[in-house]
Amino acid sequence: MLPVFVVELTALALVVLSATAPGLSTGRLLDAGTLMLLGVLHTEIAVRAERVRRRVTETPHVDLSSVWTFAGAVLLPPVLATGVAIVVFTHLWWRAWRPRVPVYRQVFSTATVVLACLAAGAVVGYVAPDHVATGLGSGAGPFALVLALLVYTTINSGLIAGAIAVSSPNPTVTTVLGHWDENALELATLCLGGLTAIVLAINPWLVVFVLPALLVLHRAVLVRQLEEAASTDGKTGLLNAAAWHAYAQREVGRAVRQGGSASLLILDLDHFKSVNDRHGHLAGDEVLSAVAATLRDEVRENDLVGRFGGEEFVILLPGVDDSDYGSAELRLVADRIRRRVESLAIQMPTPDGPLTISGLTVSIGGAAYGTDGTDLTRLMETADSALYSAKRSGRNRVHVGQHSRPDRMPGRTGSGPALTEAVGESGEPPVAG
Repeated sequence: MLPVFVVELTALALVVLSATAPGLSTGRLLDAGTLMLLGVLHTEIAVRAERVRRRVTETPHVDLSSVWTFAGAVLLPPVLATGVAIVVFTHLWWRAWRPRVPVYRQVFSTATVVLACLAAGAVVGYVAPDHVATGLGSGAGPFALVLALLVYTTINSGLIAGAIAVSSPNPTVTTVLGHWDENALELATLCLGGLTAIVLAINPWLVVFVLPALLVLHRAVLVRQLEEAASTDGKTGLLNAAAWHAYAQREVGRAVRQGGSASLLILDLDHFKSVNDRHGHLAGDEVLSAVAATLRDEVRENDLVGRFGGEEFVILLPGVDDSDYGSAELRLVADRIRRRVESLAIQMPTPDGPLTISGLTVSIGGAAYGTDGTDLTRLMETADSALYSAKRSGRNRVHVGQHSRPDRMPGRTGSGPALTEAVGESGEPPVAG
């Protein structure tokens, strides 16, 4: 893509120009060598943790190398700062990211870091031109560091976000800008890089104390990512059953303590087995992923959406009570989901040509805290019973509310035919075109 080449060529041209600029000295060369050595040592010590981080998440994440590259940007002449960035970033890719990160992506990422370093260094040179002699911790140095930090993160993150936006078929704010905690981690890493530059300017021997703190931070970030991966269903990206149950139990407990409200939906894809039997499990995975995306689109950000196993999903809606208005809202959400699933047309390539799977339907059962139960177990039993009633009534329906005890389907819990709401029509097995 042309914008990517423009970024890379701009970075290359500025590196060549910076190589002709004066300002090299033995002390600066030693500082650059120290930062390169510590950056390489950091990667070697944390290489296993970084490989695991890259495996458990495919989205862009903070690699913590900004500690060394930002320190070089604000402390060293441009040519040495770019040298530190190229050495540290390339070594990190070689040891931890290959082959998951292809060369072309690494070249672009390195170019963005180089441009960010040059811009941050220019800001420091303009605001605090005597920082090499006086140190960054005095005079205009702290103000220059703050401005450099903002410039560095704006250029680096902005270029990466732009590349993601133009290359993604359906970009979202999260995929383009990343999660807020990743951005907070980047700012924390840059702050540590600023402190590293100050320490290096005062006494180079003290900079080794930065490494233990950085390694502990790296390990803490890995633990957080592993916790997120352990709570996520791999096929749909939703909460898995255990994580959903833990979060839902917390929400219902809050409703009990604070007099709040919550409602629950259990959804089951109709005739899902026929998708696997006719088109294979890969097609079934595509269907599950498409339905999961539909569920996320149709609920609020704070609603808890999880995959409960097989083709069954579950949604907890905090704040939706058992009043007439709340019940109407719950049915409205459920029926909107039902209609969206019914209209899905999922396309996927196959060896025999493009395949379109349509005609999907979903049966939904619902329950509200208070009227239908005052704990999560009872709410799930009631919603499950309503789902079973919707299945018996012809599928592709929404049933909500308490039920009298009927004959029970083996393996399911709950009781009685639905008596409060039935929406939708019976569905036929999914068809492919």
